[in-house]
Amino acid sequence: MARLDELLRRLKEEGGSDLHLVAGLEPRLRRHGSLEAVDGWQRLDDAAVHELLREIASERHWEQFRATRDLDFAYGLEGVARFRANYFYQEAGASAVFRIIPERIVSIAELKLPKVIESLAHLQQGLVLVTGPTGSGKSTTLAAIIDTINAGYSKHIVTIEDPIEFVHQNKMSTVSHREVGPHTRGFGPALRAAVREDPDVILVGEMRDLETIALAITAAEMGVLVFGTLHTNNAAKTIDRLIDAFPADEQAQVRITLSESIAAVVSQLLLPTRDGQGRCAVNEILLRTSGLPNIIREGNTPMIHSLIQSGRSAGMQAMDDALFSLVESGRVTAQDAYLKATDKPRFEALLPKGA
Repeated sequence: MARLDELLRRLKEEGGSDLHLVAGLEPRLRRHGSLEAVDGWQRLDDAAVHELLREIASERHWEQFRATRDLDFAYGLEGVARFRANYFYQEAGASAVFRIIPERIVSIAELKLPKVIESLAHLQQGLVLVTGPTGSGKSTTLAAIIDTINAGYSKHIVTIEDPIEFVHQNKMSTVSHREVGPHTRGFGPALRAAVREDPDVILVGEMRDLETIALAITAAEMGVLVFGTLHTNNAAKTIDRLIDAFPADEQAQVRITLSESIAAVVSQLLLPTRDGQGRCAVNEILLRTSGLPNIIREGNTPMIHSLIQSGRSAGMQAMDDALFSLVESGRVTAQDAYLKATDKPRFEALLPKGA
């Protein structure tokens, strides 16, 4: 067995989410948001890290890593889990991060996500964006939504990822998984091809450039249900990010197109639970209402917060309100919520005296 496999087994057994290998340090696991050294392992020099990384990389992947100095791929360890691997170089030498991809897709209910998120699986068309920083659980939330569609509808679902993370078994739907590199040259070409593949649902793993954003909006406008991700922290910033990706002379037209195609924005953060034994998701939720298209067309995104507040009965919620509710219910500490909140004075009264 590869020595790296031993570390990946430890990651799964000890309830971690990520394994970090860095030249000059001992291996470290991320558990419940914090990095901890792996017991029984000494510091690794650059040669030792290279040796570990080489164990599981194919010839093609290894050549790509040595040539480009970066590498992303998925690695499966039978009976344990699949892992998203990222190899890179930094000042001290070779490094890597392995993120565990659960073998079983966790349901929306098990994730304790707001019930309204399940309704997104029942949409027929439009653009749905799940946003948040790296490591906030966007892929897990999207997998749960896609699994709901897969279990309840007879549709063609096309996923485009780099690399493929969650593997969906065909249930009522037919799922086509495409990975950037082995199956397609990039997100843009794959998305352009996907609209000719009779799709009902398209999942775009990352909307990282203008071409991908433009094609995703167009596909949604054509009647496909498109799910995508962005690294933005709230609904208003997400709308601005999409529009700002386009040249200034195209933005007026993009506002019109986006106003007609946007269906929902779900922003997500992960916080440690109060008992320190896990993490829980917190969401800001913007749904399409009769007032949203006008706000987008007019470029009045600061009004989105007011729109969310007025749409509470429909399931919409602002991030600070969701954080406040988690503190009141005892699921997270006031300190952790305060650190993530936008309106910090609102949370100061909840903090322990002297904090």
